[in-house]
Order: sequence, then C-alpha cells, then structure tokens
Amino acid sequence: MAFLKRSGLFVVCFALLFSLMPGFRGQAKQDGHWRTRAKERWVSHELKKMTVEEKVGQLFIVHAYGKTPEDPAYAETNIEKGRGGTNFKEIIEKYHIGGVIYFNWSDNISTPVDARQVQQLSNGLQKIALKQKPRIPLFISTDQEGGAVARVLEPGAVFPGNMALAATRSAANAKKAAEIMAVELKSLGINMDFAPDLDVNVNPANPVIGVRSYSENPDLVASLGIAQIAGFQSQNVAATGKHFPGHGDTNVDSHYGLPVIHHDLKTLNHVDLKPFKAAIASGVDAIMTAHIVVPALDGSGLPATLSKKIMTGLLREKLGYDGLIVTDSLDMSGANVLPPGQVPVAAFNAGADILLNPPDVEVAWNAVRNAVKTGEISRKRLDESVARILRVKYERGIVRNPFTSEKSLSYFGTPEHLKAAQKMADESITMVKNENQILPLNQTKKIFVTGPSVANSSHLAGLLKEKGFITENTSTAAAPTQAETATAVGKAQNADVIVAAAYNANTNTAQQAFLRALKKTGKPVVMVSMGNPYDIMGAPDVDANLLAYGNRSVSVQSAAKALTGEINPGGKLPVTIPGYAPFGHGLHY
Repeated sequence: MAFLKRSGLFVVCFALLFSLMPGFRGQAKQDGHWRTRAKERWVSHELKKMTVEEKVGQLFIVHAYGKTPEDPAYAETNIEKGRGGTNFKEIIEKYHIGGVIYFNWSDNISTPVDARQVQQLSNGLQKIALKQKPRIPLFISTDQEGGAVARVLEPGAVFPGNMALAATRSAANAKKAAEIMAVELKSLGINMDFAPDLDVNVNPANPVIGVRSYSENPDLVASLGIAQIAGFQSQNVAATGKHFPGHGDTNVDSHYGLPVIHHDLKTLNHVDLKPFKAAIASGVDAIMTAHIVVPALDGSGLPATLSKKIMTGLLREKLGYDGLIVTDSLDMSGANVLPPGQVPVAAFNAGADILLNPPDVEVAWNAVRNAVKTGEISRKRLDESVARILRVKYERGIVRNPFTSEKSLSYFGTPEHLKAAQKMADESITMVKNENQILPLNQTKKIFVTGPSVANSSHLAGLLKEKGFITENTSTAAAPTQAETATAVGKAQNADVIVAAAYNANTNTAQQAFLRALKKTGKPVVMVSMGNPYDIMGAPDVDANLLAYGNRSVSVQSAAKALTGEINPGGKLPVTIPGYAPFGHGLHY
C-alpha cells in the first residue's frame, strides 16, 4: 500500500511537471483550437441544411403529459392544454422541437421516481428526434435546484436547497451537490438543468424565491453559484443561471402576477447583477430571464423577458454574454402582457434564444415561423440563436451521444450520494434562539409536536419517537383553523415542551396566531423553521428557534438530530432577520 501511494504520488507529480512544460501547454492550446474548429464546422454544416421550420423548432423547449413518448392516457389532456399534439412524439415530429422539459405534474417523473421509466422516456424521445429532420438531439431539461424546487426526488439523492448550502458557507458543498445532482440527472437522460438560482434575496416577504436563493449577500451568491455551475457542467449537464436581471426583491410571485423591482442602477449593479456577472465570467451555458419589470433598466413597463433594452442592451452588449438566453416559462402570468401569439415573437426579438414552455405550442410556433417569413424576425437573427443552441448541444456531448445506458442507473441514489446530501443538511442547521437552554431536548420530557403538514411536522414527530422521546403530535393546514388550534392547545397541556414546525410563518397570520396560542399554554415552545428563515419575525416570543431551510426529508432528519443533540447546530445565517438576528448569526450548544 505504501508503495502504491508513493508510486501514485510520483505519477501525479510527473504529470503536473509535464503539464507545465511549454510544449505541453502549446499542445493543449492546439487541441482546444481543433475542438473549437470542429464544433464550428459542424454548426455551420447543420445550419445550412435546416429549413426555416426546423430552425424555428430548435428555439422551443416544451412539455407534454405522459410517461412514454406515445402515452395514450393523456392524448385529450395534451390537446386541451395546447400542447400542439396528442403526445411528445407527435409534437416533436410536427414542430421539430429542440427540447423538452419534465415535470412531476405532467406525469413525466413520478414520486417516488421510477428511474427506468424516465430513462426510457428520454432515450425514446432522442430516438424520435434523430429519426426525422433535422436529426438534432434534444435538450431534455428540468428544474433541479435542490430543496424546494426539485423534480427528481427519492430514491434519488435529494439535496437541501441553496440557502441551506449557504448556511454551511462551503463552496465545496455547493459544487459537490451540483456534481451529484448532475450525475443522477444524466443517468435519467436529462442533459439540461434550470439551475442554479442566482437571485439575491433581500426581501423577507419574497413569495417565489426565498430559500431558493443562497443569500442576501451578492458575493456569497456569486461564489456558491459559480461553484454549482462548475459542478453541473463538469458532468456535461448544461447549467442555467436564473432569473436575470434578479428576482430577489419582490413581494409578487411572477407565476401569478407581474412584479416590479424598484432598485436604482447602483443597487442593481452592486447587488442583483453581481452573481450574473460572475456566472458569465465562469462560462455558464445559459441564463434564464425573469418576468419582472425593472424601471431603472427599461421604463416601458415590459417584463425583462420581453425587453430588448435588458436582454440585448444589458445582457448581450454591456455584460458581453454570448451564451444561451432562455425565457422563464411563457405560461406564467408575468409573461402574458401581450396576446399569446405576440409573446414568443417579442421575447425572441428582445434577445431570447430559447422559448420555454409556451401555453400553446401550435400558436407560438406558427407565430415565430410567420414572423420569420414576413421579416419581423430576421433570418440572420434566427441563425444566431440556432447556432448558440447547437454549440451547447455539441459542447455538452449531446450531439456525440444523446442516450443514457441502463448501467448508468447504478449511479442513481447511491449510498454515497444519499450520505453526502444528509451531511450537507446536517451542516446547515442554524440556531437563532435558545432561551434557558431549552435545547437540546431532555429525553425524560414529554414532547408535543405540531404544525402544518407542509412543514412535515408528522415526519419530525416520528423521528423523535424513533430516537426514544415520549412524543405526541397533531398536524394542521398551512393556515391553521380555529378548530385545529384548539385541538393542538388541548394536547399541549399534557406536554413538557412544545415543538412547533413552521413554514413561512412570517407572512402567514394564521400560523402566527397558532404559535401565539401555543405560547399562551405556558409551555416552552421550540419553533423549527422548515421554510424561509424569517419565521421568528411572526413569532418573536418562542423560546427557541432552529432553521432547517426546507421541508425535504434530509432537512427534517437534520432538524431532529439538532433537537436531540445528536448534532450541534453549526449553520450561519445567510440573511439578516430584521430586528432579530444579523447576517452570519448562529448559536451552538
């Protein structure tokens, strides 16, 4: 073994010295030039062969309902929902689509995940794409941020979200999480991830970003963001920084409305744009737009997705970005400020390359094709976008081999991956408050666990029971009713300590009333925040507060460990809790 270590060290040192030799560096540079020339030759060759219709198809990434390329169970649903066909196969063949996006609600990915089914769906879709012109393999995409936004769940490795990773203050954790997520996505045939989220969350009332953001600190967001970009792309999964130019200071969810960001140019440059600048410098494959109005950047009232000043003037020209620009989903309310046929054309002319998930594929595809035919969209501009799409497909190895093997499923949900996810969740737990040293819990005390089902309170209670604690529990709705509150208060009378799981209580008045009622019992109340870290703003009188930053199983397990003293909370706040705790705060046992 000693010999192997010494000989291995010799090989590494020799290789390092050799790589530093001028000739070696020159050869590496030549190889890079050769690969670039080969890529550009292929892109040019494909562009010359493609019809306008085929080029327009490459611009679209769409979803369809079903577990297979020709799933008959959802034929009527696909037609009713404006998918443009009865199934994935028909849509790809009819519109030459450049990519697809998987969701749980469209039944592409089940919970728990049937990895073989997803892999077969991916391989089947790639076969369909390669059988017909232009014979370009697909982007197969999803949203796998970790934490709150994750489409691929158990038995895969489900990582805590971005804010939890930021609580560990470890770029190594961020990169490793992305690498493992990418390996598991690739095993399913998914080659593009709409992650990481680069928004700087400076608004505690933000209803759509919150724990999806790493932090309120733009430098921390930038460092962890570029670590995750490197992790995803090291495994040949295209990464997508989002949501440009920054969705971190809003109290409106762009899925349901049109937020307005009132930052001035100085704030935008030093806060919102900083992580995107870092991502561009790091070579991120794609950047996703936001359906937000930013008057300081464009006074027209148009969302960024439809703003040429923002997409082309700022992102392309001022920031020098030449990668893919992807719209956020075009079926969101924030994008629908124009008639359905005008939105995709306006987004493309604003600067987008990929038009993601329009509400009606047929309407959107026809609108863009007709705009090219009439000259509203120039052929040159169309070719520029298609070339960018083809380059990323080439660079990520999708052109070389779009398929995934059954053997690769052995990398899905491995013990090593699951262990890594749990370790990161353990390291993220942050203790904001611990009056009278109520934590860790004493095993001789009777514990009453309660809180909304969305906060996974029943799972938390079960874990405490497994650890030998005398535990009773009851769950409530996200907004606890008076009857649920009365039941919980009644059961709490028999307990020594109340553990209340909370989920975004700072913006939920019913949860705040519930927590006040528990506190009035006179029993010590330990609040475990399973969502945003700002809950204590709505329940300042609790005796202790632990932050798990998410309600996924790994985070709930880590919270249980911290409650019982199995782990010592070591996380540091990635945000300020106004009036209660500063950035970087974190107590320990």
